[in-house]
Amino acid sequence: MNDRPNKIELTALPPIPAKRYFTIGEVSELCGVKPHVLRYWEQEFTQLKPVKRRGNRRYYQHHEVLLIRRIRELLYEQGFTISGARNKLDSRASNLAGGVEEVQVEEAPVVDTAKLRADLLDILALCKQSVRPA
Repeated sequence: MNDRPNKIELTALPPIPAKRYFTIGEVSELCGVKPHVLRYWEQEFTQLKPVKRRGNRRYYQHHEVLLIRRIRELLYEQGFTISGARNKLDSRASNLAGGVEEVQVEEAPVVDTAKLRADLLDILALCKQSVRPA
């Protein structure tokens, strides 16, 4: 049997703090991925474009951290290849842009408007009676 632990431990990821920008080190810790992997993913996934500031330092925004977590899930947990994950993300984006996402719609319950109106008039009459000074 294989008693060795997995190379990549699939543990619960920490919550993303409420910040505007994250450094590559912070994103690495938040997503459970090493910084060199993040730099490689930037080349492979066109959606991943961190802001680069002075000295070519990368700063990731909240939506990019979520994207990195999604990429990690596709690659490490669901077993997609890089090209498969890229296609999955592209098809999801095009479905959302095209409005193809399926939405469940519940039918509104049937309301007897005549009875509702009568009930509201009764309530109004009761309110007027209680307002009158004794």
